[in-house]
Amino acid sequence: MSTTTGRPRQDADTVRAARGMSAERRGGGPWGGGAGVPAEKASNFGPSARRLVGRLGPERLGVIAVLVLCVISVALNAVGPFILGRATDVIFAGVLGRQFPVGESTEQAATAARAAGNGTIANVIEAQGVIPGVGIDFRALALVLLGVIAIYLAASVFSYLQGYLLNGVVQRTVFRLRSDVEDKINRLPLSYVDGQQRGEVLSRVTNDIDNVQQSLQQTMSQLLTSLLSVVGVLAMMVVVSPLLSVIAVLTIPLTLWLTRAVARRSQKQFVAQWKHTGALNGHIEEAFTGHELVRVFGRRGEVEASFTEKNDRLFDASFRAQFISGTIMPSMMFIGNLNYVAVAVLGGLRVASGSMSLGDVQAFIQYSRQFTQPLTQAASMANVLQSGVASAERVFQLLDAEEQLPDPASPQRRTQRRGRVEFEDVSFRYLADTPLIEDLSLVAEPGSTVAIVGPTGAGKTTLVNLILRFYELDGGRITLDGVDIAEMTRRDLRTGIGMVLQDTWLFGGTIRDNIAFGNPGATEEALHAAARATYVDRFVRSLPDGYDTVIDEEGSNVSAGEKQLITIARAFLADPSLLILDEATSSVDTRTELLVQRAMAALRSDRTSFVIAHRISTIRDADLILVMESGRIVEQGNHEQLMAAGGAYRSLYTAQFAGAVTE
Repeated sequence: MSTTTGRPRQDADTVRAARGMSAERRGGGPWGGGAGVPAEKASNFGPSARRLVGRLGPERLGVIAVLVLCVISVALNAVGPFILGRATDVIFAGVLGRQFPVGESTEQAATAARAAGNGTIANVIEAQGVIPGVGIDFRALALVLLGVIAIYLAASVFSYLQGYLLNGVVQRTVFRLRSDVEDKINRLPLSYVDGQQRGEVLSRVTNDIDNVQQSLQQTMSQLLTSLLSVVGVLAMMVVVSPLLSVIAVLTIPLTLWLTRAVARRSQKQFVAQWKHTGALNGHIEEAFTGHELVRVFGRRGEVEASFTEKNDRLFDASFRAQFISGTIMPSMMFIGNLNYVAVAVLGGLRVASGSMSLGDVQAFIQYSRQFTQPLTQAASMANVLQSGVASAERVFQLLDAEEQLPDPASPQRRTQRRGRVEFEDVSFRYLADTPLIEDLSLVAEPGSTVAIVGPTGAGKTTLVNLILRFYELDGGRITLDGVDIAEMTRRDLRTGIGMVLQDTWLFGGTIRDNIAFGNPGATEEALHAAARATYVDRFVRSLPDGYDTVIDEEGSNVSAGEKQLITIARAFLADPSLLILDEATSSVDTRTELLVQRAMAALRSDRTSFVIAHRISTIRDADLILVMESGRIVEQGNHEQLMAAGGAYRSLYTAQFAGAVTE
């Protein structure tokens, strides 16, 4: 479609009645009670988490590189305490050795200590390899310390490289996810967009994807490092002391059970948290968009009450989610402290018995801390991971939504662009058991103006939406210049159609940008010509910046009539073969409306125009007037013919020009 002014507007009564959507489901107005949020689904953590991990597939080489770098970094960090323990042994052996006379051997010193009743010291002398009379070997100590520094420095370098690569992996993955969501939205049928509250969809596209990104960034780095650290540290603990390792291993089942129990309870709360976030965003977007109506009708109190209610729900869900998941950290710290005490006591006894050196005990104590710390970190990441998976699940629900029918594999193209439209026995209904349009046939010849009138809910806007293929037909076909629109690509179909809606929409940018949206490749002369034809040029030249005047997204710094004129100029610049005007002049004053109608008449050569109108005075000169009731064409002809027939059209015309009703 060459130009649009916002989401196509359906006949409200028709759409809502056909779909059974209550006001609460659709948001309930600017102060409505409903949030428009889909029904809550049970959280499915496992499949959603696996699907999220599957999104990393294109980055498998980067993931492998991150894994290798992480293994190297963790291995170096795991070896560090073991080597540092040797430095402790050197210092302790030197300090203890100076307590004995020079010339004795280690065995002699141990025998003398044992003879004096100091069996513990004798065991330490033998375990540490103390050389009597020799102090601290600073050269050996320096070599050990330099080795430790080199190891930790290398570990830091590999960790930095891992973080750098991981950041790229996550950012590219989320970039593709955003692109997929954007493409998905463009493939969704209009019925899906109409059935969702705009703020809820925006929350999935923005908040939930941002949360997925943050969760991946945090959990991938810390979880990977933590799990590998557990493996590496456990291996070194077994090397140092298999007996003490048993104490650390006993805490793993308790840790896993605790984490799983807490995660099961908190996951539902995280799902509720993001569901209520979407509901609150939808309410805020709705209330801010309709803030003028809120103030005019004095419904500020209701809006604030609804906001408070939704905010309270979000607070409760967020509090429960964070509190429940937050209990993991203190529980893990308690388990870690118990493990630390057990290692320190048993390690001291083994040093006293000569079964271990002091450096090994020191290394093992460090390992016990390093062992519980990654378990604690992994457990603390559970809330972040659950929150991210809950958001991913909401994004996947959007990605899994049913799409519109794909374009044909071998599409047809129009050989000429004259704008001849023909309905052949067209049938359409929103729901299978609710008929709307049945066996409708009509022909709109090139250059003709077809006006569609009828009461609200008659199906007027639905009719033009079918031309644009916003909905698929249930029966019959529609042809454009002899080509079935179902056999054309949607892009090719809509490229030759210009549409102006009653509900206007201007983008953030200049007036020139908004007009050029209809045809970005148009010249400046063509743009000005379209502006002059639609009388935009008249008021633009009175502005200080002219066509460079910047307007905001809502167009609040131009009047409603000026906004409509800009959207009409946008459609004219597209130079379409088919014009669809849905109450396009409803927001302009009577004088401007007459001028715009004259401009339209001059531009209708070899163009077909479908005009939806409620004011019959605006379409009296139409070549063909269709009178619709309940999805059927009950009358058709020109103004004179229909007035002479004395049917539904005459009743509508008379009703609009009748005098004031008196009691």
